[in-house]
Amino acid sequence: MYTDFSMLINGQKVQGTQEEFNVLNPANEGVVATCRNASVSQLNEAVGAARKAFKTWQYSTDDERKKLLIQIADKIEENAAELAEIVVKEQGKPMFLAQAEVGGAVAWTRYTASLDIPVDVIEDSENKRIEVQHKPLGVVGSITPWNWPLMIAIWHIAPALRAGNTVVCKPSGLTPLNTLRLIELMNEVLPAGVVNAVTGDGEIGNAMSEHQGINKIIFTGSTPTGQKIMQNASSNLKRLTLELGGNDAGIILPDADVDAIAEGIFQTAFLNMGQTCAALKRLYVHDSLYDQMCEKLVAIAEAQNVGNGLEEGVTFGPIQNRMQFDLVNALVEDAKEQGADILCGGAPLEGKGYFYPPTIVANITDGTRLVDEEQFGPVLPVIRYTDIDDVIARANNCSVGLGGSVWSSDIEKAQQIAQRLECGTAWINGHAEVLPHAPFGGCKMSGFGVEFGQAGLMEYTVPQTININK
Repeated sequence: MYTDFSMLINGQKVQGTQEEFNVLNPANEGVVATCRNASVSQLNEAVGAARKAFKTWQYSTDDERKKLLIQIADKIEENAAELAEIVVKEQGKPMFLAQAEVGGAVAWTRYTASLDIPVDVIEDSENKRIEVQHKPLGVVGSITPWNWPLMIAIWHIAPALRAGNTVVCKPSGLTPLNTLRLIELMNEVLPAGVVNAVTGDGEIGNAMSEHQGINKIIFTGSTPTGQKIMQNASSNLKRLTLELGGNDAGIILPDADVDAIAEGIFQTAFLNMGQTCAALKRLYVHDSLYDQMCEKLVAIAEAQNVGNGLEEGVTFGPIQNRMQFDLVNALVEDAKEQGADILCGGAPLEGKGYFYPPTIVANITDGTRLVDEEQFGPVLPVIRYTDIDDVIARANNCSVGLGGSVWSSDIEKAQQIAQRLECGTAWINGHAEVLPHAPFGGCKMSGFGVEFGQAGLMEYTVPQTININK
């Protein structure tokens, strides 16, 4: 059990003054650590520290910020083993995946450090020069989820710092430990108050989203919470980046090579035990390939080694928390009642921990909860289709639009179909691949704004037009 995790306010480790909460290991339901929530007054202290730090941090040079981000990446790398172990214990994913998360955090930080903030020259004539500068917004409030707690914290914080903002971060109460440790490491190289961390539940989240001292909220999580943040943010017209839920559809065309794509389908659907916003959540397979694809997916699913992520050889961990575990179970039970066939898995494993094996569900269609709702867990509904226009309409008949994919041996045809999908990212012969240099975001009820790359960095700035009469 860990004992030394604290909030960070103005460069100092601080204990919360509100109620205690336990951080549980989803593999055995044991207590990993006990923390305390922040009070609203402590949140106010964190925002005050960030605002004070912003007065000077906003004028730091590009080279200074780049150098400090590289130092942060070095700190993460130096402490990679510790951070990966914390991720496994509080989030549940297997060690190889936790190591990949830490490695991703390092790579994202280094890439963000390399980005330049442009000056756009609109006119430069004999008598006039007009240019657009991109200035930092102020204090950024980051609210992170429990599925990729370390990497998503970096996704939020690194570009905020690169653009010259200061940050107050609230990690999920289910997985706060690695984020608190990350921000502790950041404070070893950054000026006091530039990055602060508070723990808390919905009360602190609401207070952040309506706080007059916070200029932008970036949130990754559920659509209902995103809607609430948007309502609260109107109090001072905060800028928002909202990456919300998805129910990504994958479409397998009749010319696809099942042997070649089956592993990719499985890994992108069951990435992080299916607990990934952009994971493949609904798989539409042409009738001519349906039985073959189901057979291949079952073979891969049954080859997984389900267990505690700290144990050697484990490839598949638990669901992170009881609420999500119960939802997944309820969706599968409903599918059974609707006449779907469970080809493998389909029931929780006995004993301690939130273990649910990788589950393939066949002979199911739209109108079933497992297809219509985001399961966010280790279950994949495989849906039969015959007509391409019909399947595109079914894929788009959804209130959310984060990602989608088309799988085919004909790239040109696949691209034509991908462009008809209503989603922020459409992959061809892949899914769930997010990259530091490619903008990523959703449409419809999956939110708005983008992360990553130059476009993502600009979300942390406000343009200022400088009109010069020579």
